[in-house]
Amino acid sequence: MLIEIDFNSDEAIYLQLSNQIIMGIASSRLQSGDPLPSVRQLADTIGINMHTVNKAYALLRQEGYIQMDRRKGAVISVDVDRMKALERMKEEFRVLIARGLCKNVDREEVHELIDEIYDEYA
Repeated sequence: MLIEIDFNSDEAIYLQLSNQIIMGIASSRLQSGDPLPSVRQLADTIGINMHTVNKAYALLRQEGYIQMDRRKGAVISVDVDRMKALERMKEEFRVLIARGLCKNVDREEVHELIDEIYDEYA
């Protein structure tokens, strides 16, 4: 699993980590049932604090992307609650579209961006 952290980014490291794991699932590089490295192992590999990895794993568990097993550790386990996922996406899109409108981004540009990003995972 290749994780790239931008230490100069304004985005928190735990969010970068959790987002990269989510993108790995979306692109099928990570499959349901795949184990993730232990907290200590991933922290050592990336060169970050164990508490940061723990926070990312906790967020992923809370959002239904992984399960924690005492024997296996963190395992990819995608929650299939589709309606909940759609509702969350809708809320996130509201903010993103509002930001775009403030910068004069039109409907066609938004659709092109969504299609482009969706095609990256399909």
